[in-house]
Amino acid sequence: MHKTSSRLLALLSLLQTHRDWSGEDLAGRLDITSRTVRRDIDRLRELGYRITTVKGPAGGYRLDAGTHMPPMLFDDGQAVALAVALQTWAADAAVAEDATRALATLRQVMPSRLRHRIDLLRITAVPPPAARDAPRVDTHVLVELSRAIHACEVLRFDYTLGPSTSVDDLRRVEPHHLVTRLNRWYLVAWDLDREDWRTFRVDRIRPRTPTGPRFTPRELPGGSVSAFITGRFRGNDGATTDWPCQGEVVLHLPAAEIAPYAQDGIVEELGPHHCRLTLGSWSWTGLAAAIGRFDTEIEVIGPPQLATACADLAARYARAARAAGPE
Repeated sequence: MHKTSSRLLALLSLLQTHRDWSGEDLAGRLDITSRTVRRDIDRLRELGYRITTVKGPAGGYRLDAGTHMPPMLFDDGQAVALAVALQTWAADAAVAEDATRALATLRQVMPSRLRHRIDLLRITAVPPPAARDAPRVDTHVLVELSRAIHACEVLRFDYTLGPSTSVDDLRRVEPHHLVTRLNRWYLVAWDLDREDWRTFRVDRIRPRTPTGPRFTPRELPGGSVSAFITGRFRGNDGATTDWPCQGEVVLHLPAAEIAPYAQDGIVEELGPHHCRLTLGSWSWTGLAAAIGRFDTEIEVIGPPQLATACADLAARYARAARAAGPE
């Protein structure tokens, strides 16, 4: 009985590689007869695995999707990868509960050697500060949006405009992609009424049924979803990842003191006490404010818009200081 059980697990492991296997190949791999392969295939079918027979000169077998989730078999590397992924996703508000339960189930059935490796790989995924109060996303909504994206079907949904209003706006879109960024979920879509690309917060979407007609997917600006989203959150049309406003300044501090806080800026050393900083922002005023936080003397190299923004910001701060008055 132990030999039969081990052989069934080995057979299942081969079938899970998502390819067609001939009876002869399986028999050779397992060092058994073709007749034993047929019997073991029947046993797996009785356990709930949907194994179809492949037609052809030699015949063969394929493991297909069934109507329910049967037991699955993972090798050591796959099991560890799943555990690490589940620990990481447990920090996402949308799937935290499901990921935690799945991790507990996986760990429970692991052999002790793998459980020990997983315990050594305990991971705490710290969400960004802005995302700690991220609203929970209904997983059913994620599944419905994913289905419409895969089927290329026009999607209709009610969209809540903001947390401070209960007014919903009906949208008709061609859904393109689901994106997670800073623990928030977004739908990237072509808005049919506004004739432009839009990003929608998934937690504010309430899909309507049925979905609309099929459509031919459009080409996304920027060449990739990642580039498009990065560009949009930097304040441009998504066709580029560059900041709309970029400037250069000389700061009277060593490059080593500036580099850790420059984020995606470029820091060049000019001497022991000076460096050049190339930085971008969504507006010239925002760029001037970002540069001012380094708390040192500043020499603006360019462009002129940055110098103007520095002067305007200085005047604004001066008015604020006068309005506060002496203590």
